[in-house]
Amino acid sequence: MTLWEQLPVLVVVVPLLAAPLCVLVDRPLAAWRVALGAALLSFACAIGLLVQVPDAGAISYHLGGWEPPWGIEYRVDRLGALVLLIVSSMASLVMLYARRSVEDEIPVDRTARFYAAFLLAFAGLLGIVATGDAFNVFVFLEISSLSSYALISMGRDRRALNASFQYLVMGTIGATFILIGIGFLYMMTGTLNMQDLAARLPAVADTHTVRAGFAFLTVGIGLKLALFPLHLWLPNAYAYAPSIVSAFLAATATKVALYVMLRFMLGLFGADFALRDMPLDKILLVLGLLGILSASLVAIYQGDVKRMFAFSSVAQIGYMVLGIGVATTAGVTAAVLHLFNHALMKGALFLALGAVAYRLGTVTLRDFAGLGWRMPWTMAAILLGGLSLIGVPPTVGFLSKWYLVLAVIERGWWPVALVVLVGSLLALVYVWKLVEVAYFQRPAAGALVPREAPLSMLVPIWLLVSANIYFGLATSLSVGSAQEVASMLIGGGG
Repeated sequence: MTLWEQLPVLVVVVPLLAAPLCVLVDRPLAAWRVALGAALLSFACAIGLLVQVPDAGAISYHLGGWEPPWGIEYRVDRLGALVLLIVSSMASLVMLYARRSVEDEIPVDRTARFYAAFLLAFAGLLGIVATGDAFNVFVFLEISSLSSYALISMGRDRRALNASFQYLVMGTIGATFILIGIGFLYMMTGTLNMQDLAARLPAVADTHTVRAGFAFLTVGIGLKLALFPLHLWLPNAYAYAPSIVSAFLAATATKVALYVMLRFMLGLFGADFALRDMPLDKILLVLGLLGILSASLVAIYQGDVKRMFAFSSVAQIGYMVLGIGVATTAGVTAAVLHLFNHALMKGALFLALGAVAYRLGTVTLRDFAGLGWRMPWTMAAILLGGLSLIGVPPTVGFLSKWYLVLAVIERGWWPVALVVLVGSLLALVYVWKLVEVAYFQRPAAGALVPREAPLSMLVPIWLLVSANIYFGLATSLSVGSAQEVASMLIGGGG
């Protein structure tokens, strides 16, 4: 086989093998170079897969040459290729940014292990997306989760330990529910290959066992997704984790969880079963709307800016699941589109907050006083990221909400469209609070006068900010992929 044909497995194996190498070199600079090289190689593999899929269709890779369903299959379709691109591009940008931030926040004797844990979390997320085997989804989920718990616990605030433990408890419950759900499906079909499962499930779909499996999977994935009200682990995990961990998880982890929901609920069970026979559409519609309103309201009253944007993430997850709850091709298009766009928004915002933490040592709202004039490039990035979060044209946030409102109006649900607009107004309130402090308040007497963030931090931040504008105007990749994926999933394809 050519190297080109090995891309589905290489995209996962490269960071997986690089992780122990970081520990072996055991020097901060060398470990960073290994992690950066692995992330860039995975990114190159993801681009190669994205180029192949439109012409070749879903790419199937048989590990060890064993034909599925007997052997383990890696399978990358249009949705998988898009999510692999998101995860690998974010890891690459975070690693470009990471060296100074990690030097500032992580003790030298832990740095190599920190990069190793980061690569394991990265490889786990890639594996979840690439594998075509339901049990391996659980395996990679655990690889990613266990390393994420370790990464969060390395935050310099002691509350990071409590946040990590809370995430561990909630994450373990979620993973257990997912494993039980997969076990029920295996009990009824005798297979773990997801394509084979999709073919065999319709014959046994009316059984209590399959319906129970569906319920367990829904709750387990909801916990991993931080779907309201199963989101309690997320705000503290994002707020107290090291800066690059917050940025990476905010931009990738919940997006991969949404991918798993789409893959299992619509790809495996089928849209007819999930959204019509089972009441998933009604559940997601209600929880999505509650998440948008409640999390946005809570975000307004946060004094810590990382916590503010963490609660904002819960609200944004509400928009994504609301799109699935609309239960139409247009609704799923909006959900997949927001999956892509939200990664760009939150990646930019959390990296910019990391630059503020690097200079100030804090991201408390009151310490942002006058920062718009003292760190102009960093604050401009936060401002533009905030505008994207609100949904101001021509940002990607406007594009997502436009497609979501169109999908809702297509169903004749005007009150739901109004809630989406109210959510944007609430986002305007908490973003304006930050802008007001940064640009219209004077710093306290004797306060630290920070310099602008280093160029090595600003370049990745502004690449993401530029992507927020570019993909708001050039929509062929994001909108085109989302429409194709939605047609496949709602049409009953896997």
